[in-house]
Amino acid sequence: MSTLTRPETDTVATTPGTLRGSARVLLRVHRKALWAAGGLLVTGIGIVVALRIWMASAKELCADGDITPCGGPVYQPSYARTSTEVFLGDGGTVLLLLAGLVGVFVAGPLIARELESGTFRLAWAQSVSPAHWLAARLAVPAALAVVGMTVLIAVYRWGLWALRGYPYSSLDHWYASGVFPGTGPALLGFTLLAVAVGALCAVLVRRALLSMSLTGLVLGVVALGLGKRRYELWPHILRHGQGPKAFSAGDWHLDYGMLTASGQRLYWRDCFDTGMAENARACMRARGGVTNFTEVHPASHYWPLQLVETGILLALAALAVFAAFRLLRRLHG
Repeated sequence: MSTLTRPETDTVATTPGTLRGSARVLLRVHRKALWAAGGLLVTGIGIVVALRIWMASAKELCADGDITPCGGPVYQPSYARTSTEVFLGDGGTVLLLLAGLVGVFVAGPLIARELESGTFRLAWAQSVSPAHWLAARLAVPAALAVVGMTVLIAVYRWGLWALRGYPYSSLDHWYASGVFPGTGPALLGFTLLAVAVGALCAVLVRRALLSMSLTGLVLGVVALGLGKRRYELWPHILRHGQGPKAFSAGDWHLDYGMLTASGQRLYWRDCFDTGMAENARACMRARGGVTNFTEVHPASHYWPLQLVETGILLALAALAVFAAFRLLRRLHG
């Protein structure tokens, strides 16, 4: 029998207000962490606002948008713009890390530390069932994190919007691993998954440090896995031929090659080991290549990719929540 058994009590059944009371207790106990999270939120907003003000205040000398002398032969963008592009180019990764920190906090200080120290018994002895106890520790951080992340997504998109239309921009495209995760609902799905995984790891391990480490590991694997296989979440488009008609600004180029007369796809990578480019082309011709093709995700695939990824993350979060409650019920009654 587990040593973490709910103590017997003669108190009345849990009332609907118990969850609200548990939420208030959590907010009061962890108010320092709440203030720290608020500070991070304000800092993130301030950084983006400061970058936009800096870029807007950088006077351009010419109408063509650069700071070379008018008519100068070399293009040189303003330092403010290039710096803003560098900072915002990894904004999506930063937001993923912040979401991961939420999960680590849930796993350690919020749940596992109470299970490890035994302070959960005090709440369970005051007409708070284990299910309500865990529900409060899921609902409070999930609600606060979703609100905060929604604000950061809006601010991040606002910052990226200011960089559109500049020539010779070095900013990563919409599909870049440092941008895509922080610009849409997929980040909210990852945030909820982080909370769910943190709760599951805490209930499973019941040791604060180990739970936090395991949560970070699981979330890292999920983030890396989705980043590597994101292009497979929605069917790509096959474009034929060469030249401007085969390519559009904002296309996510996945692969390219040649089509045979029967429509079979031959990929250039299979002939690259033959040496020079001309030898590779001869290789493709020898295998029956007739017409060039490119596999792409156009910019219009942004929302399908975001929504499919969000659905996957929400499904994983639901499974983790279900497993956490079942495990808690099995171990602690």
